[in-house]
Amino acid sequence: MSTVLFVRHGLTAVTGSTLLGWTPGVPLDERGEAQAEAVARRLAGLPLAAVVTSPLERCRQTAEAIAAGRAAPLVDERFGECGYGEWTGRKLSELAKEPLWRVVQSHPSAVRFPGGESMTEVAHRAVGAVRAWNAELGADAVYAVCSHGDVIKAIVADALGLHLDQFQRIQIDPCSVTAVRYTELRPFVLRLNDTDDLAAVLPPPPAEGGEAAEGSDAVVGGGAGGPAAPPSSTG
Repeated sequence: MSTVLFVRHGLTAVTGSTLLGWTPGVPLDERGEAQAEAVARRLAGLPLAAVVTSPLERCRQTAEAIAAGRAAPLVDERFGECGYGEWTGRKLSELAKEPLWRVVQSHPSAVRFPGGESMTEVAHRAVGAVRAWNAELGADAVYAVCSHGDVIKAIVADALGLHLDQFQRIQIDPCSVTAVRYTELRPFVLRLNDTDDLAAVLPPPPAEGGEAAEGSDAVVGGGAGGPAAPPSSTG
């Protein structure tokens, strides 16, 4: 019964406003560093067999905090961010005006980002990586995987037996912990988006002009934490 603790990376200066994708050289900001240290303290007493991480800097920094005093993190590109292609580096407020945005929201299994990956490919590689690590580390292993919002959402959807088109119903905040136990018959989702921060369940603030934020769109890439707000408010 392998138990995997999926940890999303901490905040960067542009998390929630810009779709970073595989943009290199984007480190955690001060908030993200504090989040990484906090989640490392939460996991400090657990006997982790390994800490596995996406190769991107924001994940590696988070993983290094978790791995302090343990073996160095192991890099696995299969846990890397979705290849957003031509969407990479663009503002979410701009992307929300693209026709493809509505497909991403309602039918992500049909999406291939221009010049990039399909969401189905992302889910396949990430879930395949989990199964490979479960086999390598052994049935009783407890280990951590540091990855990205959409990647973890795809893994959770698989664990819950959901079609990929339902994965936008899942929220994964920065430095949240999602725990899944994999057994011979089925996975069990033990924790989901656990940050110990009940403020994150409050409704979003009013949008400009005093109107209530609708918040029904999922933020592509995962957002900056807390309730999902319309992309126009993240710019």
